[in-house]
Amino acid sequence: MKSTILALCLTGAAVAAAAQTPGTITIAQLQYGGGGDWYANPTALTNLLKEIRTRTGIPVTTEPATTRLTDPALWSYPILHMTGHGNVRFTEEDVRTLRRYLEAGGFLHADDNYGLDTSFRREIRKVFPEAELRELPPDHPIYTIFYRFEGGLPKIHRHDGKPPQGFGIFHRGRLVVYYTYETDLGNGWEDAETHDDPPEVRERAFRMGVNIFMFALSQVTT
Repeated sequence: MKSTILALCLTGAAVAAAAQTPGTITIAQLQYGGGGDWYANPTALTNLLKEIRTRTGIPVTTEPATTRLTDPALWSYPILHMTGHGNVRFTEEDVRTLRRYLEAGGFLHADDNYGLDTSFRREIRKVFPEAELRELPPDHPIYTIFYRFEGGLPKIHRHDGKPPQGFGIFHRGRLVVYYTYETDLGNGWEDAETHDDPPEVRERAFRMGVNIFMFALSQVTT
């Protein structure tokens, strides 16, 4: 079943990416302005990429990239990830570039590491003022594409003890932004000793991370 799903996911630009030299597909961590710690969870993406490679067979590199919205290399990365505890601030150029990137086929996953919520919502509204962050239902494909999460987004870190929520922004019917709130997937992806999360909690985090990657890859367009 999963091999069939993988074949269906690898379409369009994703096929072209997967056909490149093994180890060239990666996730890029977004370096943003505003003073927030964009570099939080330093081991998270490395560990997630290793799990993606092992579990799916997709030839990802085991090291993430880092990019700013002003970097020419931005356009080489189909999937962006951003996290942090503090303030996010996009310049006018950042807003225009991020919108172009997402409209052109890119995908952004934002993971609130506790404290990101207010500024992220403010800044992403500048990028898509006509679109609302909408909570995705538990039966959305992002929760079933590789691993099945019957209840939707799993809870990883306590934070305020609120239920986890996964929000999306759609452009022309395509999910271009996925925002995970009150879960902190990145904590679950970090080295085991960093947060002392039980193995079953880290497993849920990695499974959800694999789903996000697989879904994002299926959404990438040429």
